[in-house]
Amino acid sequence: MSEPDVVVVGAGAAGLSGALMLARARRSVVVVDAGAPRNAPAAGVHGLLGRDGMPPAELLARGRAEVGAYGGEIVGGEVETVDRDGDRFVVRLAGGGTLRARRLLVTTGLVDELPDVPGLRERWGRDVVHCPYCHGWEVRDRAIGVLATGPRSVHQALLFRQWSADVTLFLHRAPVPDPEQAERLAARGIAVVTGEVAALEVAGDRLAGVRLADGTVIAREVVAVAPRMVARAGLLASLGLRAVEHPSGAGEHVPADPTGRTDVPGVWVAGNVTDLTAQVGAAAAAAALAAAQINFDLVTEETEAAVAAYRDPFSAQAEARLAELAGGDRRHGL
Repeated sequence: MSEPDVVVVGAGAAGLSGALMLARARRSVVVVDAGAPRNAPAAGVHGLLGRDGMPPAELLARGRAEVGAYGGEIVGGEVETVDRDGDRFVVRLAGGGTLRARRLLVTTGLVDELPDVPGLRERWGRDVVHCPYCHGWEVRDRAIGVLATGPRSVHQALLFRQWSADVTLFLHRAPVPDPEQAERLAARGIAVVTGEVAALEVAGDRLAGVRLADGTVIAREVVAVAPRMVARAGLLASLGLRAVEHPSGAGEHVPADPTGRTDVPGVWVAGNVTDLTAQVGAAAAAAALAAAQINFDLVTEETEAAVAAYRDPFSAQAEARLAELAGGDRRHGL
């Protein structure tokens, strides 16, 4: 059983960024990697300064190497549950392993829940996209269809109009736009198609069109859809921490303060598990901030123990605490 200062759950850009910050702070850190990053289907990471277009797998491989270079440990596995045992967290892996830690940083990301339209999931991350800032440049000037999934679909159609003059909004099961929305769509030359979408048409491993329930096929090269985004937070339920509806209505997230601190003492979150729309750079930055706060929280705890020992150096509690803090070769000052 390993007992690092911090266990980081999730080894995407956020988790690795947080682990890097902690390892550079000379904290013992273990990252648990389930091996299922959200952006795996994408060909490249975009909008990340200095790394634009880099394949997601390469970015993560570099991150793992950097964390390892500072002594951070990465273990494969999926966290099943997390429980509190006194002042420690007990992290149980699905395969049977267990970790104990003083603090927890959760960067498990989210699950994209797509509409039940045949062909949509199979093309996800290729010619079925969701974020214009992530994929807009790559699909510029192509025939784009926006599949309505909720009240922000008109907004999504207007955004994608920035990258292409050929945008069509498929209402599917959504209500007809109100007069103001309809005027805005018309002013931007965005066609609106009523009727339920039955499936996507694919030819030669390329998206060819959108087929309606009445059999009509409208040629499209790209489909944009806003999924419902749900934080991967089940592992925190035993701590009383659960995902709740995001104020935007986009899905469910784990609430936290601006530094990532949750309502459960000792638990921080960062990345898409709390900020549903964060891109790679923002998620990594948020995790770095959370890691710095975790380190400060540990410094505060260690300082209080040192003060107690300074005041009463012969107490059994002070001796035990000092022995624990001084026993690690990566800790300072004692």
